[in-house]
Amino acid sequence: PRQSRRRKSVSIAYEPGQGDGTEPRRARWEPRDWREQLERIREMRRSRDAPVDEMGVQKCYDTSAPPQVMRYQVLLALMLSSQTKDQVTSAAMLRLRRRGLTVDSVLQMDDETLGQIIYPVGFWRNKVKYIKQTTAILKQKYGGDIPSTVEELVQLPGVGPKMAHLAMHIAWDSVAGIAVDTHVHRISNRLKWVKKETKYPEETRVALEEWLPRDLWKEINWLLVGFGQQTCLPVNPRCSQCLNQDICPAAKRL
Repeated sequence: PRQSRRRKSVSIAYEPGQGDGTEPRRARWEPRDWREQLERIREMRRSRDAPVDEMGVQKCYDTSAPPQVMRYQVLLALMLSSQTKDQVTSAAMLRLRRRGLTVDSVLQMDDETLGQIIYPVGFWRNKVKYIKQTTAILKQKYGGDIPSTVEELVQLPGVGPKMAHLAMHIAWDSVAGIAVDTHVHRISNRLKWVKKETKYPEETRVALEEWLPRDLWKEINWLLVGFGQQTCLPVNPRCSQCLNQDICPAAKRL
């Protein structure tokens, strides 16, 4: 209908595949059954006994360290955690902390020693390079602290959007966006929490932030990561054990 031309200030939420390609700032769309699905995931996560709960990044830093050191340790744990199981990241962080994990101690460490300490985290050779480069930047540009914005964090070598959002959550206690890793990405697509299938975690983050209430942004990563580690597995998900089996769009075909 052409009459809507006279009301340009009114946002029109189009159905998928319709409209002029311009999304309204806050789409009215939300997934079917999402509140019930979320509540059931909370119930399944009540015991808090997934690897992320016991050995995740939030458990890897020295809580008695000065705030600046604590924040640096959080960032390093996040950098190590990419493509690496929580158990391996936790062990590597423990070895680093035993040597006194600070910006200065890492800068004084040679690459070979750092590599031996963090091995066998995924892509450890690249991470040695990124850790040294990022640590030098933190020393020179931020006085040994880490940046306090996502925009600055993602400029650091080896730091991606997921790490940046988690660093904001854990190190700065600030919710700047949803941290989307492979678990959050996979489960969001299985539950149809995105209007159309997404291929990359960053697409999923944008899609989730369009409709998920902001007060849930911090919780959703922790909930879905543990759920993905224990129940909604990448291969052979345990649908028979899932409380959402009857309202999950993916359950019947998996």
